[in-house]
Amino acid sequence: MKTPWWFLRKTPLSFVLWPLSVVYYMVSRLVYGVRKIGAYKSRRPVVCVGNIFAGGVGKTPIVREIALHLGAPVVMRGYKKGAKTGNIGDEALMLSRHGIQVHTGDRKSNIVLLNAQNDTSPIVMDDGFQNPRISKDISILVFDERLGAGNGFVLPAGPLREPMRAARRADAIIIIKADGARARRLKLPVGVPVFYAHNETHSPYDKKTRLAAFAGIGYPKKFFTALTNVVYKKSFADHYQYTDEDIERLAKAAARRKAKLITTEKDWVRLPLAARKDIKYAELSTVIENGFYDWLKEKLGCQH
Repeated sequence: MKTPWWFLRKTPLSFVLWPLSVVYYMVSRLVYGVRKIGAYKSRRPVVCVGNIFAGGVGKTPIVREIALHLGAPVVMRGYKKGAKTGNIGDEALMLSRHGIQVHTGDRKSNIVLLNAQNDTSPIVMDDGFQNPRISKDISILVFDERLGAGNGFVLPAGPLREPMRAARRADAIIIIKADGARARRLKLPVGVPVFYAHNETHSPYDKKTRLAAFAGIGYPKKFFTALTNVVYKKSFADHYQYTDEDIERLAKAAARRKAKLITTEKDWVRLPLAARKDIKYAELSTVIENGFYDWLKEKLGCQH
């Protein structure tokens, strides 16, 4: 599905949906409490990288950087598995392309299997801040300055999985800088360390090349504004599985504008194999401030 248009601002529809948000939150807390009983405690430290904002904050690149820094495997659901992504999901395939060992499916089962190995290194869990079945040694929340907390409401009236006060459960918060775009105010809990990260989008084309950009991610606008000389934009639903017909229509739209097709790496791995030869992706590099890694090393040392 595409991200609902009312998620980023308070609208009459947001207030109409607010009673449903109350019900959603109450049910989710009840389920959380029941599932927390008998939570699994991993022998190896578990570093959970999650979010409160439902998608689109740029969590996967943060997971990638932390996993690469620690030399750690990643466990994740492998959302929207399909033949085009090797039946492991687009985010998992993207991480594996960077040399990271990725385990998809039931996260608890995969952590149990990793604990059976003769290894004491950390395990990075992608998402799972709202999953109580696994005890986390360290929980990190990711926010994007451009998105903030959206309209501040919980699903379905807003983009939050739970109220912002839940951020008090986090051991640290990483905020991805807006870098020139308007930053939204974030009311964060006192006492939780906050670190900053910086994203850079690297186009394979020079700045004079006309671009026809398309993306099926949580907030495609972030990708479009990171590029220069974009003459055509097309957004798809998050995790969209592209067809040959989609590629044909995109190619015609680009040709009419004498532009080159470009997308994100996350979208590129979901393209039909034949299309990957002709369509390039813009690489996203993420840098987390050094103080975070110092904090993480110290925190892991205290845990084990």
